[in-house]
Amino acid sequence: MKPAGPPITPAGMASLRARYDHLLGKERPEIVEIVSWAAGNGDRSENGDYLYGRKRMREIDRELAFLARRMKALRVVEPAEQTDRSKVFFGATVELADEEDERLVITLVGDDEQDASTGRIGWSAPLARALRGAAVGDLRTVRLPSGEREWEIMAVSYP
Repeated sequence: MKPAGPPITPAGMASLRARYDHLLGKERPEIVEIVSWAAGNGDRSENGDYLYGRKRMREIDRELAFLARRMKALRVVEPAEQTDRSKVFFGATVELADEEDERLVITLVGDDEQDASTGRIGWSAPLARALRGAAVGDLRTVRLPSGEREWEIMAVSYP
């Protein structure tokens, strides 16, 4: 049985798969064609198209290998199937209020799909770890580089 890996939403996995397919099906064949054409031009030591193309091909191959390993290790979790919707678990959208009653709405997603500018916080981020298992009305203290902050959970929802 496969051990449980880091969680990711179905949309996050689809995004990783799309990136993998784009690299493998579009970018890599284009670079192979350029390198092949440049190699046929003769002296490769001073051929910019050849040198850049080989470098870019290595970068693409490294990213493809990383994405393949990552997709194999991840565990797809559907947040809509969460049975206990009163507590904060993976995929929850949480409304928080701090000591000054400043509101913050975040969604807990996989680390590979996090984007703090849109309120998508990675599952292993300090704030996400502090919120796990919390219910509406709970207070949670989060240690951040700027110091400790206390947050109150105002609302929890799932898609």
